[in-house]
Amino acid sequence: MRKKILLLDTGREWGGGTNSMLELLKRIDRQKFDVTCCFYNNYARGNSETIESILNSIGIPVIFVAQQRQPKWAKISKELLRTLFMFNRSLKKEMIDRVDEKWRVQPNAQQIASILQTGQFDALYMNNQPSTNVEGYRAARNLDIALIQHCRIEPQLNQPLVEMVNQRVDAIIAVSHGVNQTLRQSGIDAQRCFTVSNAIDIHQTLPSRAQVRERLGYATETFVFGSIGSLITRKANHHIFQALGKFKRAHPEANWKMVVVGSGPEKENLVTLAQKEQIESHIIFTGFQNNPLDYLSAFDTFILASRSEGLPRVVLEAMLVKTAVIGSKVVGTAELINHDETGLLFEYGDIDQLSRHLTTVWQDANLRQRLIDTAEARVRENYAIENYVTGVEMILGNSIERKPHV
Repeated sequence: MRKKILLLDTGREWGGGTNSMLELLKRIDRQKFDVTCCFYNNYARGNSETIESILNSIGIPVIFVAQQRQPKWAKISKELLRTLFMFNRSLKKEMIDRVDEKWRVQPNAQQIASILQTGQFDALYMNNQPSTNVEGYRAARNLDIALIQHCRIEPQLNQPLVEMVNQRVDAIIAVSHGVNQTLRQSGIDAQRCFTVSNAIDIHQTLPSRAQVRERLGYATETFVFGSIGSLITRKANHHIFQALGKFKRAHPEANWKMVVVGSGPEKENLVTLAQKEQIESHIIFTGFQNNPLDYLSAFDTFILASRSEGLPRVVLEAMLVKTAVIGSKVVGTAELINHDETGLLFEYGDIDQLSRHLTTVWQDANLRQRLIDTAEARVRENYAIENYVTGVEMILGNSIERKPHV
């Protein structure tokens, strides 16, 4: 009999974790697993594609849990708590979490529990990290089902969260060895932690760099830096802009562009920063694009300056299309980039070091070629999507076979 799995995703936007999830769902063994998705938001990407339309196109049913609007008492309480505990970050988070528990977590947990019971599911499979899936743990607390957490980013954990996870979870899938290490160092039972590295389709047809650059209007002689991702603070595009300001002042003769692919709340701040750094004539904002691989192939160098990551698929994709990569030395990114071998690393927030790396890749074509050749070979050898799917399927199957009886 096929095992019934409810996949819970509480997100609001389409990110790398969404794409990884979809790659799994496209390939998961339908003879073994009957998957239904449970989402909070029918979020969209470019060309009016919604997560519901994509899931329907691959034959995966989806249930949407209606979200109630934040009541006034909760909003006022959280603002007061932010003011009262502004100098104690951990205590502030704990108090705000208590408010969220009442108005958001508990109501959602009740709805999810009802779906699990009515649908007679064998497992709840949660797509993100424990701090954003608390309602899933609450929903499964007294149910005879397996509970699997897919941790797609370096998690933020405190003692109550660690206790919650250890009391109930059957398996946590970490997308990188670094995420796995963070989980274990935070106190998560090591026997429940498994690493299944993010991966990509290494057999897909790759775009032609020359054709894409011609179509996008990027001149052959222009050196193109680029970034792809949501324009949010965690992605630290502001650090890239500051480093580019230094690069321009050091090399006023350079012919270059910086292409920013993505959308998000930081867009206006980045426009202002570009003006301050006097690089606005070099910056191209494309908004969200459905064909990120084309843009990656058009870049001479891809930059990921994030404060935190899990195992960024976009870095794997850049390496696959033979684009040089510069990344911040954080969990996940540093696992993919061996400095001066498969890319260049800089300490997160070190603008001077990042600026020096920009100069290096701009000036040294031989270095770029060496980096991209080694990186592409590494991706093809170690990060095939088939390994990812097989690994997740094995953990799902084993967890269900060992599911608790309460």
